[in-house]
Amino acid sequence: MKYFKKLLFVTLSAVVASSCKKLDLAPTNTFTELNFYTTSLNVNNALNNNYSGMYNSGMFFYNDAMSDNAYAPGGGATGNVTAVASGSYNSQLDKFLNDWSFHYSGINSCNLFLGNVDKNKTLDAATITRMKAEVRFIRAFHYFYLITHWGDVPLITTIISADESKTQSRASKATVLSFITTELEACAAVLPSKDQYSSADNGRITNGAALALEARVLLYQGNRMADVVTICEKLMNTSGTYGNYKLASDYNNLFSNTAVNKNNTETMLALQYQEGVTGRTWGDYYDFAPISVGARDNGMAPTQELVNDYIMLNGKPITDPTSGYNENNPYVNRDPRLTATIVYDQYKFLNPDGSTQIIYIKPGTDPNSNRPNEYRPAVQSVSSTGYYWHKYFDPNHLPALASGLNLHLIRWAEILLDYAEAENSLGQMNADVWNKTIMLLRQRAGFTDANALNYPGNADMTNLIRRERRVELAMEGTRTEDINRWKLSEIVLNGYAHGAKFSGDPTVDNGYIRAQLRRFDPAKNYLWPIPYNDLQKDANLIQNPGY
Repeated sequence: MKYFKKLLFVTLSAVVASSCKKLDLAPTNTFTELNFYTTSLNVNNALNNNYSGMYNSGMFFYNDAMSDNAYAPGGGATGNVTAVASGSYNSQLDKFLNDWSFHYSGINSCNLFLGNVDKNKTLDAATITRMKAEVRFIRAFHYFYLITHWGDVPLITTIISADESKTQSRASKATVLSFITTELEACAAVLPSKDQYSSADNGRITNGAALALEARVLLYQGNRMADVVTICEKLMNTSGTYGNYKLASDYNNLFSNTAVNKNNTETMLALQYQEGVTGRTWGDYYDFAPISVGARDNGMAPTQELVNDYIMLNGKPITDPTSGYNENNPYVNRDPRLTATIVYDQYKFLNPDGSTQIIYIKPGTDPNSNRPNEYRPAVQSVSSTGYYWHKYFDPNHLPALASGLNLHLIRWAEILLDYAEAENSLGQMNADVWNKTIMLLRQRAGFTDANALNYPGNADMTNLIRRERRVELAMEGTRTEDINRWKLSEIVLNGYAHGAKFSGDPTVDNGYIRAQLRRFDPAKNYLWPIPYNDLQKDANLIQNPGY
């Protein structure tokens, strides 16, 4: 991770010229817009700045709280995603302004880099070409998230003035989509593969990452499945050209073992962090863990709806009366990814020192009179659903559970899921596709029963693949977009998000906790409103319908 040891944020000094000098004459003792990029160190720092501004841990994790995977109680930034999930928001919600500003600030930073980097004459041409491709990828990444949540958005690809920023109109989603895919294809054509980078450059954007993002972009459109298949097959069948990717051997280690997390065969794109007190860390797990593990409180908890989608070891969903599921002993013989992802009642939590503690969550069961983890209605310091997160627990954490683990933005597992979904949507799912995708994911998860591993033939393959995607990628920031593109949000976000069977009233939802009442209006909520402040600044922006 040497390349990312320090992420330096850079700013350009204002050009100051005296009345007796030409306005385009740059001072020799300070950096200006004219000479900043002539220094190679500045170019590298500016590139690092674009990497660090691509995404952040809060956006990564709390995406799930806007879906049926999780519930986030409380106010502040957490309250924003709570409002989105409940449907009780308008264009003045901070979440929309913050995300819109985050992505357009990132785009502006990318445009500054691309518009100035050719002023450097000390870096070789191949290096500059590669750097430009990395930044073009990051810019495409920003635009992808903008069109995913807002549809039509302003398309800005050059440096513009502050006054020009107030006169931007929305380009059609189709136009921006074409720009994104064209950019990603161009990046894939010039970027090295993961295997061609040295260890010092581990974490850089690769040609494989460019194709992987393009596959996700096209998958989200719903009508480009043949193109998704083509891209996935290019990654799966072109040995070495785009990197030699495969599933890591252990699912849990991808998220909790430092060595595996940072250097494995599966990661295609990740937010880079560093271990140690001087490194770049994230601290969200401070509000995710069981209280007895060291958490401050509980800012986001898994839902019962997510727990229910983990199948039995025999491959059957818990709704199948022949599955062997026991509602009174609900966590046994389940998909091993459940235990890797979610902390449930009586969970055996492995501490960093190798000892084990039992996490008592069901009210009245903890022999410790302090009952640190037990569910207590209206007590925000403990889980509001009766579940905590285990995924991304860092055994080497710093105080306040700060972590230097990388956050996986795209994994090889997603390519297999993209491929399975696209082939199935085209009516081309068969045993061969199954064996290359779902079977491999289940084998890695720990399934051994032939009924879970073998191609199920005439099963409801659409829902099976969607369930597989949900549990494989839970807590990795993709669920909200998935239920939106499948047009499921109007179903799964209308009604209560539930927690464990701890409510004590069997006449209300069979005793399952009612965590949050949610409402989703399909006439408008599939797109977010343009932030109110931006509408006031730019008369050319037009609000999305219904807001």
